[in-house]
Amino acid sequence: MYPLNRNRRLRVNETLRGLIRETVITPNDFLVPLFVIEGQNKKEEIQSMPNYFKMSIDVLLKEVEALYSLGLKSVLLFAQVDEKLKDNYGSEAINKDGLMQRAIKSIKDKFPSLLVMSDVALDPYSSNGHDGVVENGLIVNDITNDILSKMSLTHIEAGADFVAPSDMMDGRVKAIRTLFEKEGYHNAGIMSYSAKYASCFYGPFRDALDSKPGFGDKKTYQMDIGNRNEAMNEVKLDIQEGADIVMIKPGISYLDIIRDIKNNFNIPISAYQVSGEYAMIKSAAKNGWINEDQAILETSIAFKRAGANFIASYFAKDVVKLIS
Repeated sequence: MYPLNRNRRLRVNETLRGLIRETVITPNDFLVPLFVIEGQNKKEEIQSMPNYFKMSIDVLLKEVEALYSLGLKSVLLFAQVDEKLKDNYGSEAINKDGLMQRAIKSIKDKFPSLLVMSDVALDPYSSNGHDGVVENGLIVNDITNDILSKMSLTHIEAGADFVAPSDMMDGRVKAIRTLFEKEGYHNAGIMSYSAKYASCFYGPFRDALDSKPGFGDKKTYQMDIGNRNEAMNEVKLDIQEGADIVMIKPGISYLDIIRDIKNNFNIPISAYQVSGEYAMIKSAAKNGWINEDQAILETSIAFKRAGANFIASYFAKDVVKLIS
């Protein structure tokens, strides 16, 4: 007896497979993380992130132009500040002429239609390497929120379209949104890192920004890796406080969280394929253990299939070149 339904009929060639493919990726699906440093004509490779670089503003503008030509029109900025500018309160973070603020303005002046998101957290500016102010060995929530909101305002004033608070302080979305409304920035966007887990996959990123915690870890504010329902609560609160987009971080290990949020909330979702995931794929490919191109495509599709609207990925340029 032969089967009446042969699913393999729909897999006989690439044309047919492409015609009925459920999940596809395009340049519009990517947010490109970029690292900016002080100086002129500087491009420094991040040792633990092969072929990824920190750039001075002049070089960064050339990189943005290259991204734009590929159809990549959304970026997420991170700044590495000099050690001598760091203190417990991250004072440099609210400097209107700071590195981040100048980078935002430079990019928006040259590429006004580019979507610019900016990282909001104190760890790159903190002498303690934590995402908040430290008092008596504890991360102080509400004082930190006041600084984060002022920091966010300087980014929007510089021209950023969205701020992306990645700190995981309670109530920081409300604090930022309240200040935006007070100052008349009604259309300023907030992409909140709503479910950011205390993961081991952030190591290369912390190398890039020299933002390792000076003591302890970040488990009192980033989420426990064993928790699922808690992510739903975090997302719900951020939406109520005025978030426009929610971010899940890291990526591949938390696809179930992305799908849960997709099923339960009507809000755009971003996934972050973090530095450790990038480094693992690069290392395995270098050793011949996996095919890098296929791994990049497969993981990118996995985020979309799970329910992410777009992906913050260090592989964005590679993916676009592969699919084009």
